[in-house]
Amino acid sequence: METSTKSPFTPMEILTPMFDLNTYLSSKQADINHWIQKLFDRELHAGQITAAMRYSVSAGGKRVRPILCIAAAEASGGFQADVMHVACAIEMIHTYSLIHDDLPAMDNDVLRRGKPTAHIQFDEATAVLSGDALLTLAFQILSDPHYVKAAKIPESLQVINNISIAAGCQGMIAGQMLDMLSEGSRLKIDAMRDLHKKKTGALIESSVFAGAVFGGAGDVQMKALDAYAANVGLAFQVLDDILNVRGDPSKMGKAVGSDAHREKSTYPAVLGMAQSEKYARDLVKKALHAIESFDKKSQPLRAIARYIIERNT
Repeated sequence: METSTKSPFTPMEILTPMFDLNTYLSSKQADINHWIQKLFDRELHAGQITAAMRYSVSAGGKRVRPILCIAAAEASGGFQADVMHVACAIEMIHTYSLIHDDLPAMDNDVLRRGKPTAHIQFDEATAVLSGDALLTLAFQILSDPHYVKAAKIPESLQVINNISIAAGCQGMIAGQMLDMLSEGSRLKIDAMRDLHKKKTGALIESSVFAGAVFGGAGDVQMKALDAYAANVGLAFQVLDDILNVRGDPSKMGKAVGSDAHREKSTYPAVLGMAQSEKYARDLVKKALHAIESFDKKSQPLRAIARYIIERNT
């Protein structure tokens, strides 16, 4: 996942040099992709909607959210097997949000991960319905006794409620609405944080929360992981804004400069590029500080935090 491009960010000294993030990410991505295809094979029948769902979920992607879910479970003393159904459901919700964000009525993007967006590959109605189908399938899986152990029903209800809030009108949907309404205006930094906490941060925070709940995190661990996720979620968005200015379209798989074209309030536009980079670094330092008392099982979370601001896609 890393490239030879020199990072503008200083290394985080607390990372263990022996930890191989590339191997960890590749392994988890492969597991998630395999699980998603198994879920599709079990739950779906052939047809255009299914084809569109598979197309969008299989179009690539870093799987950051489901990997954070797995890493949080492991850091809390749990295991990957405890959260695979949740991790895959979260990726389906994330993919649904991208399909809808790309629609002509919203961002009107024609490329996503280097491939035609769903409404270009199929048609607008199919794209809308495939997004709806991914969202509802996610909650079907989250609540299905086939995947949820009887002993974990209380945890499942807690996670379902949390993800529902993050994905709904208090989270991602609210953030997307605020994002569209703010085009052509210059938001103040506090308003931008609120927008991006909803649009981007909410599902990232839910991913970590779900992993922590199923991993058996105690109150102190949960508070620390919540702080980690809040800072990582915002750092992720700051980097997205930076890459929309200076990113390489051939690596990102989508056009750059769209934020400026739509006159969106972004961190580079409001803070400047140098201050935006510093802000992202500071957020990651806060995230790492939040989990400094965790043992070596949290090493993936530390490495992912650094990766989020060093990525070029």
